[in-house]
Amino acid sequence: MSGAHANKHHQMECGSLDSNSHKHKDKHKDREHKRERDNSKNGISEHRSSSEKKHREKEKEQIKPKEKRKEEKFQSSDGKSRDKENGFVSPPSIKVEEDNGYHHSIKHEKSLKRERDEDDRCKHKPKKVKVENEKKEKKRKQEADSDYEEREERKPKKRSKEEKKDTAGGKKKAKNELDEKWKWWEEERCTDGSKWRFLEHKGPVFPPSYEPLPGHVRFYYDGKAMKLSPGAEEVATFYAKMLDHEYTTKDIFKKNFFKDWRKEMTSEEKSKITELKKCDFTEMLKYFKAQSEARKQMSKEEKQKTKEENERILQEYGYCVMDNHRERIGNFRIEPPGLFRGRGDHPKMGKLKRRIRPQDIIINCSKDSVHPKPPPGTRWKEVRHDNKVTWLASWTENIQGSIKYIMLNPSSRIKGEKDWQKYETARRLKKCVERIRAQYREDWRNKEMRIRQRAVALYFIDKLALRAGNEKDEGETADTVGCCSLRVEHIKLYPQLDGQDYVVEFDFLGKDSIRYYNKIPVEKRVFKNLQLFLENKQSEDDLFDRLNTSILNKHLQELMDGLTAKVFRTYNASITLQQQLKELTSSDENITEKILSYNRANRAVALLCNHQRAPPKTFEKSMQNLQTKIDEKKKQLSAAKKELKAAKADAKALHDEKSKKAVEMKKKAVKRISEQLMKLEVQATDREENKQIALGTSKLNYLDPRISVAWCKKWSVPIEKIYNKTQREKFAWAIDMADEDFEF
Repeated sequence: MSGAHANKHHQMECGSLDSNSHKHKDKHKDREHKRERDNSKNGISEHRSSSEKKHREKEKEQIKPKEKRKEEKFQSSDGKSRDKENGFVSPPSIKVEEDNGYHHSIKHEKSLKRERDEDDRCKHKPKKVKVENEKKEKKRKQEADSDYEEREERKPKKRSKEEKKDTAGGKKKAKNELDEKWKWWEEERCTDGSKWRFLEHKGPVFPPSYEPLPGHVRFYYDGKAMKLSPGAEEVATFYAKMLDHEYTTKDIFKKNFFKDWRKEMTSEEKSKITELKKCDFTEMLKYFKAQSEARKQMSKEEKQKTKEENERILQEYGYCVMDNHRERIGNFRIEPPGLFRGRGDHPKMGKLKRRIRPQDIIINCSKDSVHPKPPPGTRWKEVRHDNKVTWLASWTENIQGSIKYIMLNPSSRIKGEKDWQKYETARRLKKCVERIRAQYREDWRNKEMRIRQRAVALYFIDKLALRAGNEKDEGETADTVGCCSLRVEHIKLYPQLDGQDYVVEFDFLGKDSIRYYNKIPVEKRVFKNLQLFLENKQSEDDLFDRLNTSILNKHLQELMDGLTAKVFRTYNASITLQQQLKELTSSDENITEKILSYNRANRAVALLCNHQRAPPKTFEKSMQNLQTKIDEKKKQLSAAKKELKAAKADAKALHDEKSKKAVEMKKKAVKRISEQLMKLEVQATDREENKQIALGTSKLNYLDPRISVAWCKKWSVPIEKIYNKTQREKFAWAIDMADEDFEF
């Protein structure tokens, strides 16, 4: 039997029979060899007889002739039956098994006949089969059949899984094709001012409607429980959620909240609730804290369900189709109502941010696209088809009257093109910056005061990377200023200070109410001009009383096309990074030390741009944890050095290979622990230096990413160490186009 089933392709050559029969032969007797071969042939004959008998019984039940069925089954070149290929169990006369080295390919009777002819041609005479061999053959057949049936039963299940996989794979493939990064930077840019040719999206996602508090959560006024109307209750919950926050201790916040809250009350509520200090929101706060804890304690299944729902919403609303490419949308969710916080001491903090409704929103999409549908029973304010703008939806918020937009993700083509253009403009400034500097230096001596003021302001914008500073309405916004809006109270002049001549001290609130404080020595002519500008002025008067941002920007446009105060800021930030990287990076540093050098270069830019932050609340604790790790690592290093010393002493005494190997192992251990300690110490230094500096703002908005990419390629630093996944997607254009020789 073993000889008959050795061939996988339904043909049995004499050589195959000889080869398989070697398993049963006696090495020293040809006669035994021949007998075993004949036994195999005889087993096949018996199997063929039983198979033919079963086939004859089935012929009576079948409509088609047996020969026709055979032709259909065995017309494939490889000899495999179609029944097996489709995952069905073959008829009893057909045995199909995989050749795994133990079981043998089972053939149709036509193949068996061919084998018998081959045997006849080789003149193998049948011999009497021994009883033991017959039992072995039967047992082997049964095992092979049972294995085969198990495999055949499993095959349809496997197949269905594969089919599902293929179906899902098809979807994934389609999705991947859509998500595949669009190399827009390799295409020609539109010159007609249009931002897109086709734009289709589903519109924004609105926050859920307000759900009233359960009955046991009560509001108290003057010690008595009071049921609020839904509108008043919703606004009350906004304040209750912030009770533990610093904002609710500020008078301006409380005053603005109470004023707007009363607008949402009924006339009866207004008559009763007259003082905020008599309001008790404690039960509301406890309820929301309990809800927060419940969310944290959710089961794994519940969290997965929430995650899947968020993913579904993202896939439906978080993408748009722009010019036949699937692009990610940045902020597709409308901000829920709440209380305005603002930065610093904003005069409007605490005011009510009202709920945005569909009738407040303008939709922008293609005429030929499927327009977004508003929620049932509502309508959009307007549907536009303006391809000269990049926003998908817009509305006006009620606090400051500013327009809010739904835009594309930073990794999109539109955002990437804007970034690329910004850095290219800054690179153009590099070519003419010396000419511009020479001109404003010359203007310091101009007879006209407006030109002198403009020249000094431009000097500060260039040297200190100050923002221009826009005009603002009195009392509407926080008291933040820029270069053009500096007041007399914001600067002090020192002819000499700390061993330096002509020092100017700046102290004012910049963007987002971040304090700008700096003492900087300036050129003598600048100092003299500032003294002139301060003459006969009060502290609240403008320093540059004959200059505003419009005048400055108009002048900058004359100096270079596309030049603004921000271009100076971008140029100085990028050129500073490039210079710092050249000075700080050394070839003998390892990757950890090179990253520290990069962060120090980035820190120099952040200081230039005044990108400060408050130290994180967990800073001290995290530093303590890091110091504990450093101390433990030092102990490990000390122990490892002692072990190395002992191993060296043993090796010196014994002079054998084992002790030498032990020394090498201890050396490697010391080196490994030393590197780990060095990484922890560098990490601690980095954290301490970044305590009050925000590196991310400059890295993402003011530094040409090609400088960082070129530095990584030049010094073999993985780009992942500098940019995370989101940032790599944002700067895909820079990563693709910049090589190690790039110069800003």
